[in-house]
Amino acid sequence: MNARVLDGEIITGRLDDIRAYDGVRTRRIFAFLIDYLIVGLISIPFAIVILLLGIITFGLGWALFGFLVPVVALTYVWFTLGSGDQATTGMKMMNIRLERLDGRPVDGMFAIVHSIMFWAGNVILTPLVLLITLFSDRKRTLHDLLLGTAVVRTDR
Repeated sequence: MNARVLDGEIITGRLDDIRAYDGVRTRRIFAFLIDYLIVGLISIPFAIVILLLGIITFGLGWALFGFLVPVVALTYVWFTLGSGDQATTGMKMMNIRLERLDGRPVDGMFAIVHSIMFWAGNVILTPLVLLITLFSDRKRTLHDLLLGTAVVRTDR
């Protein structure tokens, strides 16, 4: 088996091909925008239900609005990124997927952790989170480095 060490982790030859990372940063940004447009659209019917629930409960149900988008987003990530495709709908449209460096598949819980670490990194580093991709090998972000993942192109 052809393997080498990347950031202290053993990876196989397919992830070692530099062509698999060409344009990944830009594709990740567009995939993010597409995915959160989808999450926003999915949230609309649930928001209507919460609105009606709030009217019925004299405003108490409106407290659920605080949980609406995170719950919809995490459910979306669980069923898309945690699927066998290892990609959200936006990632599929941009021909990229998430790969674990240890070769194991991305499951729903791992996808949730990946997403939460992404948002935590954004809270701490704001847009500077993308600067890490300029200096890291394979255009990996902070949460990719911490979790041992890489986003690769599927069309190469």
